[in-house]
Amino acid sequence: MYNWLIVALALLATGAFAASKDLGNGFTDHGVATPMSNHRGTVVTVDGTGRNVVLSWLMDHRGGYELLMVDAETGKAEEFPMPAPTGGEAPFASILASNNRFYTHYGPYFFEFDPVARKWASFHKTAHCMAMSMTEDDSGTIWSATYPNSGLVSYNPKTQEFRDYGSLYKQNWAQYPRYVAADDTGYIYFGIGSTASQIIGLNPVTGEATPLVPEADRAHGSGAVYRDLNGKVYGHDGGTPGKWMELYKGVRTDLPAKPDMKLKPIIASSQSLFHNRWADGQALKQLDLINRKLVVADKEGKTRTVDFDYTSDGAHLMGVNVAPNQTLCGGTAFPMRFFSYDPKTDKWVNEEAFLQFNTVATQGDRWYTGGYTHGFLLEWDPTQPWVNTKKAAAGNPLWLAEAGEVVLRPHDLLAHPDGKTLVMVGTPGYGLTGGGMLIWDREKKEAVVLKHTELLPDQSTMSLVALPDGKVLGGSTIAAGTGGAVKAKLAELYVFDLGTKKIEWHAPLLPNVSTYTDLCAGPDGLVYGFADSKRYFVFDSKTRQIIYEKDIEPELGRTNGQQGPRVFVKAPDGTIYILLSKGIAKLDPKTYEIKLLVESPVPVGPGGDYLDGKIYFGSASHLYSWKVQ
Repeated sequence: MYNWLIVALALLATGAFAASKDLGNGFTDHGVATPMSNHRGTVVTVDGTGRNVVLSWLMDHRGGYELLMVDAETGKAEEFPMPAPTGGEAPFASILASNNRFYTHYGPYFFEFDPVARKWASFHKTAHCMAMSMTEDDSGTIWSATYPNSGLVSYNPKTQEFRDYGSLYKQNWAQYPRYVAADDTGYIYFGIGSTASQIIGLNPVTGEATPLVPEADRAHGSGAVYRDLNGKVYGHDGGTPGKWMELYKGVRTDLPAKPDMKLKPIIASSQSLFHNRWADGQALKQLDLINRKLVVADKEGKTRTVDFDYTSDGAHLMGVNVAPNQTLCGGTAFPMRFFSYDPKTDKWVNEEAFLQFNTVATQGDRWYTGGYTHGFLLEWDPTQPWVNTKKAAAGNPLWLAEAGEVVLRPHDLLAHPDGKTLVMVGTPGYGLTGGGMLIWDREKKEAVVLKHTELLPDQSTMSLVALPDGKVLGGSTIAAGTGGAVKAKLAELYVFDLGTKKIEWHAPLLPNVSTYTDLCAGPDGLVYGFADSKRYFVFDSKTRQIIYEKDIEPELGRTNGQQGPRVFVKAPDGTIYILLSKGIAKLDPKTYEIKLLVESPVPVGPGGDYLDGKIYFGSASHLYSWKVQ
């Protein structure tokens, strides 16, 4: 069984058979697009017998689901499912403490794992949050600073005392406390971002929290704190160039320049934590969860490769559509992978992706994706060999352009019917409000990037559709970038002129709407759309009025969802289908009514496209289809 699995995974890189399963009622499960997990913090240490082991928090579409423990010599793996439900969240910080125990905090629990005893030592219920940074003070107490409300918890492994200090700083945006440190008197300091930086000092006895950066000095970004070997903590207010300070006993003392710091060694970091050196001089060079291999270097630097195995439900799908070669293509996260499924051969191809493929579109003989982070745009030619993408270099997919923080997280990619224009939109960088637009001209091979101030100030665009007159209808969202402050009151529809690169009309036509989820072109200049995943409407682009509206949630539930949802699926004959979470519906262009055709055996997730009489969609880590009746 084990050897068969290794062979199967090796085949996956070049093509493997999916063995699709008939689920009845027209539905087929085509299998897991990316049958792999992602690490969310990895450390090396020793077990109870002194053997070198690797510990890694694993995540798949379920979130952080287990701790993996692998013997560095034999590859023997043990899996320890999380001992309490985590609500689909995953670790964003962890720490290997001086007591040789591994800690993390996410969902509503703080977890402690003991590699010596090979078991969970404890777990503690907290408010629903996740650690963005963790540290250990001089007494051995573990501290966790949490998103989204600047919470703080402490755990003393010696006394088993657990304390939840609750939310210590209020803002009208989700806060990222990416830095936390303790001075040698026990005072705690944590730096937050991203909308406006701050450093909070905590008296651990009284629980009193004090902001240490005046409002005038707060800047977009994060406050940062660092523990020095001299027992003091040094901080930076996040400004440019900003101010450095000494923090001790809860008191801030300003410094004329950056101090010469000698940082106290603490094995803690974000989800990218990779502590790789054992005390005996050996080092973990690679934890390869794709191919199930460890690469270990001995004290002289000679490497060896060790096979291991683990269970995974697979990474979740971000979106799927039909590529020019008549395969179903898209991306997954986490890990970030590209997949292609050929329904004629029931065969998969899985490749390394250039970060996260948020949005997918086909135009002519090319397939495109707009992705996170930095709003990159890639072009794939399926007739040519796959060559992993590198920024501003030859590859297939080819890197074309990026929008940076203007569109950090794409939500829609419009392949315009003119055959030469692609328009990518989405939300901005961390802590920012208002997303822009990237327009790519295939003939000129050049990009134009517009900021939110050139479109709808303090809003981002969630959905796009081409209008008959060569213009584009956009639907906005008031959502800010991750950790940003919402400033607008109502989402809007707008008409954008591709020639002038300007909005010529906009209005908040629907009351109490925060997001125009998706749009679809109908006959005679009509546009069908959804707002907030439940309010269905018909927009007349000639009169620029909404002529029909209905809340579908009481009867049909909500639409499917994802960062690029693809709610509408249009067949070659013009029939418009709608992906609802509960099933697949059909739109009547004469009456505007939506009729549920079939309920799905699984929740319908990211969309979605039509090929050879079937509608394809994602759900969790699987690709599914339904044969149109």
